[in-house]
Amino acid sequence: MTVAPGPSAGVAAGVGRTALLVAAARAIETYRADSLARDPLAEHFVRATPVSADWPVHPDQVPGGTADPLWGRLGRYFGLRTRVLDDHLLGSVRTGVRQVVLLGAGLDSRAFRLDWPPGCTVHELDTAEVLAFKQEVLNRSGAVPVAERRPLAVDLRDDWERALLDAGFSPGLPTAWLAEGLLLYLPAGAERRLVATVDRLSAAGSTLAYEVKEVAEAPRVRRNPVYVAARERLGIDLVALFDTRPRPDSAGELARRGWAVDVRGPYDFTALHGRGPLPEPDDALAVNRWVFATATGARPTRPAG
Repeated sequence: MTVAPGPSAGVAAGVGRTALLVAAARAIETYRADSLARDPLAEHFVRATPVSADWPVHPDQVPGGTADPLWGRLGRYFGLRTRVLDDHLLGSVRTGVRQVVLLGAGLDSRAFRLDWPPGCTVHELDTAEVLAFKQEVLNRSGAVPVAERRPLAVDLRDDWERALLDAGFSPGLPTAWLAEGLLLYLPAGAERRLVATVDRLSAAGSTLAYEVKEVAEAPRVRRNPVYVAARERLGIDLVALFDTRPRPDSAGELARRGWAVDVRGPYDFTALHGRGPLPEPDDALAVNRWVFATATGARPTRPAG
């Protein structure tokens, strides 16, 4: 299956291609005997463009299995991350949250594959190019969302608050926010604005989960086989795409704004689930952190803008 050059151009290069990388990892994870997360639509995205048409979408297609640095190690990382963040969102809706915002939604199909209760709305924010490709593939697959899905084309480096409000988002209701694999690529100023916007739009009981790198990686870590394999085999230079300038302390900023914040490492969840990536020398994943925050206390709705 192929799509027209227009839509597929949005995932052909740069950060857009990383969405295909994660989709392939989710497809492989879906078919593992010990799968942590299932995404039946993931392989459709991978096969829908020539850029990734020959990438593996099943464990049997990965030479070396989990020992492969790309589809084994990094792939298992993405599978674990998917499961943990799925659990975050479903945990939020179990407390009564019915409004979900995926910041940098990419090619994930959470609106279709998770067991949402009635009345849930899932806002998917990403670039127009990525969303166009995604919609083309979804249309061809005949997929039907479980929740009400509202895709919204925005540039998350800029002001996106008004567009979200115009799309029917209600700041008076608690929200489950998710920024999966997004802040790694944003300039520091854009990260600060995003955190401030999420805070401003969040009623008490809102939750936020996101991924960051705790510190800048040493040169030897940047030569890790995970990064080398992505660059040489897929043409994805992850290190070059990461914004490596000094990062803001967004977890600390959220705490100052009255959020309860928990910062965890991915290997905490490897231990919890009994599977996933394990530490290794000069680890490309060791400085990654997953942040979970909950808006607490009296939080009156503040005017937009």
